[in-house]
Amino acid sequence: MALRGSGSRVVRPVQALVGAGAALAMLAFSAAPADAHHWRHYYVHHVHAVARYHATFAARPQAAPADPTFAAIVVDANSGRTLYGVNENEPRHPASIAKVMTLYLLFEQLDKGALTLQSQIPISERAAAQEPSKLGLEPGQTISVEDAIKAIVTRSANDVAVAIAEKIGDDESAFAAMMTRKAHALGMSRTLYRNASGLPDDQQVTTARDLTILARAVEERFPRYFKYFSTREFDYAGEAIGNHNRLLGRIDGVDGVKTGYTRASGFNLLTSVHRDGRSLVAVVMGGRTAPARDALMEQLIADHIAEASNKGHTAPMIAQGAPAGAAPLPLAAADVPSPPARPSAARIEEGDDGDADDEDGAPIVAAAPPPAKIAPPAAAPLAPAPARPERLAEPTPQQLGWVKGPDPAPAKPQAPGKGAAPAARPTEEAAVARSDEPRAGDRNGWVIQIGASDDEAKVADLLTQARAKSGAILASAKPLAEKVAKGEDVFYRARFAGLDSASAESACRSLKKSGFSCFAAHD
Repeated sequence: MALRGSGSRVVRPVQALVGAGAALAMLAFSAAPADAHHWRHYYVHHVHAVARYHATFAARPQAAPADPTFAAIVVDANSGRTLYGVNENEPRHPASIAKVMTLYLLFEQLDKGALTLQSQIPISERAAAQEPSKLGLEPGQTISVEDAIKAIVTRSANDVAVAIAEKIGDDESAFAAMMTRKAHALGMSRTLYRNASGLPDDQQVTTARDLTILARAVEERFPRYFKYFSTREFDYAGEAIGNHNRLLGRIDGVDGVKTGYTRASGFNLLTSVHRDGRSLVAVVMGGRTAPARDALMEQLIADHIAEASNKGHTAPMIAQGAPAGAAPLPLAAADVPSPPARPSAARIEEGDDGDADDEDGAPIVAAAPPPAKIAPPAAAPLAPAPARPERLAEPTPQQLGWVKGPDPAPAKPQAPGKGAAPAARPTEEAAVARSDEPRAGDRNGWVIQIGASDDEAKVADLLTQARAKSGAILASAKPLAEKVAKGEDVFYRARFAGLDSASAESACRSLKKSGFSCFAAHD
């Protein structure tokens, strides 16, 4: 008796989930009094979910969960190989998992130096008016970028998601267009975003496979920020906000990523696992309850973690070459495929449409029938995003303070009769090209950027350190202090030029392991 996915491996009998229920029972009655109610609540739903899944599989051993909105996939993140899949390329509503792309675009701003973790994000009237779940900020208040990230990861705050969209894209519609373009650039060919939060919109769709691409891209491109997805508790304004992801801290190796729920989507979960050199990215969409979704995810991890490669990361980086998949989804709203409707008789045990991700202690409610489809507007391509605010277009030296570092110590006075003091810059600096110097033969390749500063000497030092850490990978690359002028301010980008796509990918992977920031681009 086993569950099989399309062209996939065997999943162990679902009866094994009963063991997980027993473990939850022990937690429920051994937890501290303050936590006992929560765990008893979760355990009761978990046991009921296991019973329902067991009954389904006992009657139909080859069947996936009966809900038509169900989809699932397990991908070996090291090799890129799909280990399991059911409806993995079919359109589904992402719910709050859409916020992972919102954070991706925010991480880009941090990586470029256009924002810092301490930058303040203003809360507009529109942001403050969003439906729960939200942080409850008032118009005119601000929140730091770091707190905004944590509020998204834990509470799945819709007000904060809209504030991020308005900070980066001026308005949420333009930001959603940016989200869609980024998704397609990464290879998420069947994804279309209509808002930054994941709140209900018939036209907002993705697939389970596309979500695995997003999770892998976030970790590969932004390893220093990916750690935020494992935040289990966030203290804000005197309140301890717990993460909706119940697998964090309970399943060995789970370090993210995001839950999501609306009535149309069901209970969704995007999960990252790192264990004993192996790495999985898995998705469950359309779960009938949060505990049932979590139980199935737990079983998928248990079934497939041993199949994952422990030979290191051998798959191409997502940003360098999008994985082949389904045909691209047209941007015209009229051509967007609709996910199947959830059964009107289905019982949704936690959450609410207006509460896109709040799964903690919500009452059992019957799902309302899906709303009538609204005729989409005439087919038209998405309008291009408006010009970004100049402040975000090119970072200033002040915004790049995290790179600049302390000023050098003053030179020591020279003893009489002695020669001039040796140069403070490393000997390799003479080989660092300036962007206003001619470069021949390296404009048709790839460059990698590892930082920026208004101090050219610091850029040279950074390039020297990077070359020392990378070994032979950057031996033939040309270090470049690329000069950028913004008004009266001048700063320099630390780059290596003259690489092909494979060497740029390898160099970035090596440098990130050594603690450097790095991204690659076509020269």
